[in-house]
Amino acid sequence: MKVIAIIPARMSSSRFPGKPMADILGMPMIGHVYKRVKMSKALDEVYIATCDKEIYSYAESIGAKAVMTKDTHERASDRCAEAMLKIEEANPADKCDIMVLVQGDEPLTHPNMIDEAVNPMLKDNSIKITNLAGEITSQFDYENPNEVKAVMDKNWNAMYFSREPIPSKKKFSGAIPMYKQVPIIPFTRDFLLEYNEMEPTPLEIIESVDMLRVLENDIKIKMIPTKYKVKAVDVPADIDVVLEMFKNDELKSRYL
Repeated sequence: MKVIAIIPARMSSSRFPGKPMADILGMPMIGHVYKRVKMSKALDEVYIATCDKEIYSYAESIGAKAVMTKDTHERASDRCAEAMLKIEEANPADKCDIMVLVQGDEPLTHPNMIDEAVNPMLKDNSIKITNLAGEITSQFDYENPNEVKAVMDKNWNAMYFSREPIPSKKKFSGAIPMYKQVPIIPFTRDFLLEYNEMEPTPLEIIESVDMLRVLENDIKIKMIPTKYKVKAVDVPADIDVVLEMFKNDELKSRYL
């Protein structure tokens, strides 16, 4: 099976304008994401999808394959779908079986996380989509609305996602399993196109979590636990958190 990753990125983030090009250890954040994803053994190719010439030019400068997309996309999956179809149109031999969406604001992404997310789909062709689940270890992250919380059933299929703290601690004094969605999301090619044709759903809109559209259409999302610690850069203050985490990072010496 052919597996590609597409990293969607745009300059016009409302909470952190220009964040894909934010400097981290002398390199734009999108560069860290690309170089780390490129190390994955599960991938045949990696692309950056953007609507901004600044990001496109930077991608070319580091030898990354980049695709220009429309500037009207509201969701990362839409940008990835457009890029995927453009890649196929340019060369039909590049048609993939699985497209892995890797958010461009996760500079600590570990290549093994790509492998973790894709492997179940390679073993079971009934799986249309997977998500990684990372353990939440602080009360701050548990209550942080920028972290999408996830709860799973006993077979590790997603039951619900929310930006609110779930499960609730209000009536339980024991240890609560706290997990967040880690936005490395493999789709089968056909399901990505199907997903993007679905209308936004009520819970998706209420919670502002795209994956609820999948659940509300009665489609399973296989959740995969990951041991790797990552931190999304949502606001400028997150850069300081990421820099602290980079002090113990094992990969940076391989590409900086």
